[in-house]
Amino acid sequence: MAFDFSHVTVPFRMQPGLRRVAPGSPQLTPAQPGSRHLREKINALATRAGRVLLSMPDFDAAPVLAALAGESMRHGQPAFTRDGHSRWTAPLLAWTVDGNEVIGSGDAAIGRALAALPATQRPAGLACLAFEEDFAVIDGADTTVRWLAVCLPSRWSPEQKIGKSFAAVHAPVADSALLIAAAEHLARLVTGGDRWERAVWTISADPHLDQHPARGASGWPVEADADTVARLARFRHERQTFIPLTGATQAVFTIRVDSEPLADALTTIADAGRLHDALASMSAAVLVYRGLTPVRDRLLDWLARRANGSVATSP
Repeated sequence: MAFDFSHVTVPFRMQPGLRRVAPGSPQLTPAQPGSRHLREKINALATRAGRVLLSMPDFDAAPVLAALAGESMRHGQPAFTRDGHSRWTAPLLAWTVDGNEVIGSGDAAIGRALAALPATQRPAGLACLAFEEDFAVIDGADTTVRWLAVCLPSRWSPEQKIGKSFAAVHAPVADSALLIAAAEHLARLVTGGDRWERAVWTISADPHLDQHPARGASGWPVEADADTVARLARFRHERQTFIPLTGATQAVFTIRVDSEPLADALTTIADAGRLHDALASMSAAVLVYRGLTPVRDRLLDWLARRANGSVATSP
């Protein structure tokens, strides 16, 4: 999904940046068999399910899964459906969870990953694989994170966030004072009747969508010129949206992450100039938090040349 560089603000600030979801705009992306998102999600679920599917005690995920199924039905061919009380199907993946049974004829790796889960978690595991998005449930009353299904985190650990308040979740984020101060207001806003979205981005040396700290990550080269750094750089971005849950002061927080080579993401010199100015305006704390301190100057050099036409843009 192409990134809209109008979402890159200058000067760069850590802020909510919420805007209303356009009427009729889908908030879920069906995962296609063999796709990059699906491959990495299967691997995450198969290798660290206990760090992917997380819930507060006694939280009932069924209304969340039903909301995802209902949302999927609104836009074309559904990717996740419910039939009766306990039969959940991902039609595009050709797998079903029916009570305790895992039934299907799709990618065998999906069946193995689901079968390895506790029976109570299999519907959530199937929903996790059915979409490119990851999911969290936020409570509007106390701002806590009640439930998580996160395969593709961006250098954070879902298992450290479950049950925490919005403020506690964002406490490690650099320059997050504005976000934390607005925590209660934001929680009430996104769990109300309207739908909201925001965009976030960074530049990373790691090409993987799954950047859980336990997996390890590709680092920046210590000694490399600006052009080499730019060739390694990936533009990583997320579309985050909120789907309010009917009859509850809660919302499903959706996170769709994507990344592509930095040179491919910048299709115009204006995009390169905007990204240059945003990176140049980042505080030292944000640069450290995002792992950009060692390559900031080299990236700025390359972006400046790209912005003035000295480096060719992608077609």
